[in-house]
Amino acid sequence: MRKLLQSVCVVALAVVCAQAQNVEAVLNAMDRAAGNFRSTEADFIWDQYTRAVDDTDQQKGKIYFRRNGKEIQMAADIVKPEVKVVVYSDGQVKMYQPRIDQLTVYDAGKNKQEMESFMVLGFGGRGHDLLPSYDVTYIGAEMVDGVKTEKLQLVPKSAKVKNTFNKIVLWIDPARGISIQQQLFTPSGDYRLAKYSNIKINQKISDDVYKLKTTNKTKTLTPQG
Repeated sequence: MRKLLQSVCVVALAVVCAQAQNVEAVLNAMDRAAGNFRSTEADFIWDQYTRAVDDTDQQKGKIYFRRNGKEIQMAADIVKPEVKVVVYSDGQVKMYQPRIDQLTVYDAGKNKQEMESFMVLGFGGRGHDLLPSYDVTYIGAEMVDGVKTEKLQLVPKSAKVKNTFNKIVLWIDPARGISIQQQLFTPSGDYRLAKYSNIKINQKISDDVYKLKTTNKTKTLTPQG
């Protein structure tokens, strides 16, 4: 019995060590990518699953990230099912809906740091910067659209963050140090699955991408809270 227990302990220790090595390798790849990061653009498909009604809504479009000084800026051109343009810059999220000519402005306020941390998951953020905020586990390799990825599971350490997303899975392309797929789970069982393709790294992005083309009749909303 003692030898059996010793054997089990040795196997368990080997598994833990292998997982730790795999996590370290993926985080190092992300660190290298972050050190060289200037911009990324990609096509996306976002699947939003709502457990209460067992239904999935899908959005498609193009997304852009760039480093501007110390800030990471994001812009998304959503083309389906409804045209929307979303820009994050200077601590504000601005969403313009051309069909109804409405601009909605959200001030990140005290949530700015958390919002930006979600935004740059796998796109410009250092891998080791995840460790203070998340328990990071390696959960295996998987082929995604012909790319061999390494999967990391992130569990937030903050109770406040857990109330928003209690688990996040990243599919990291270790060759480029970026995430080509992400799944964010809520405590209620809902999730958002984001898939990225046609990814272009460190190419110049026009400033126009981050400018909303509103009209002189655009209605502006500024929700509080």
